[in-house]
Amino acid sequence: MLGLGAMGTHMARSLHRGGDLAGVWNRTASKAQALAAELGITAFDTPAELARRCDIMVICVSADADVRAVVQELLPGIAAGSLVLDCSTVGAGTARELHALLAPRGTEFLDCPVSGGVEGARLGTLAIMVGGEAPAFERARPVLALLGKTITYFGPSGSGQAAKATNQIMCAGIIQVVAEAIAFAKAEGLPLPALIDTLGKGAGSSWYFVNRAPFMAKQEYPAGFRVRLHAKDLRICHDMAAAHSATLPAVESTLKLYDELIAQGHGDEDISAVFRLTSTLFP
Repeated sequence: MLGLGAMGTHMARSLHRGGDLAGVWNRTASKAQALAAELGITAFDTPAELARRCDIMVICVSADADVRAVVQELLPGIAAGSLVLDCSTVGAGTARELHALLAPRGTEFLDCPVSGGVEGARLGTLAIMVGGEAPAFERARPVLALLGKTITYFGPSGSGQAAKATNQIMCAGIIQVVAEAIAFAKAEGLPLPALIDTLGKGAGSSWYFVNRAPFMAKQEYPAGFRVRLHAKDLRICHDMAAAHSATLPAVESTLKLYDELIAQGHGDEDISAVFRLTSTLFP
């Protein structure tokens, strides 16, 4: 496992529970060393060392440049027949680029972005969207099954990232609407816990309403899906839409809100922090 952030650490634990974790690497070595000591596994000093010991490698890092850097560092140790599963959220073009880089070496690259938040990573219930070669997907399926409950193959390289971009567009609209709804309900003097429990069982419910409206009600925003990371993802969506000469209004309006939150110093809070802004709509 390469990358031990909020998602990657839990994913590594899921792989370990399934008996399929040989070791870990992280850019901040102390994180890898601490997790390795906890689980009784190896903390590798470099990605290349990990690649020499593993025939399947799982990556979960923050951005396109990070994935490219990790893959470049894997190259000296990677062997023909190896499989690289990238669970990061990056552009579809980056996935196709890395697939083309590794293919001549006899190594398969699958883009396998995930959805379900920190909760899904901790419980091993992520939704996983996969792009790449179909035979490689079948080989990867047992490993992915340790990380998630819904695992779908969408087609050639980049298809997984396109599916994840679709998900991120939906999240942008939903989190805005949930924040506006809770701001309205609060202004109306409604008991928010009872409202959230009731509407969570109604037609307007969603994962974000059930799991994030309670944060808004308490005005607490512990990092689950950080504002700055969703902003990064939405810029990917913006660029992918621009390639079709299209503009996505929900994406653009959410990015404006996120830019404001980041400017105020809230970029590392959960995206439910949008409520900080929508709550001001009602004097």
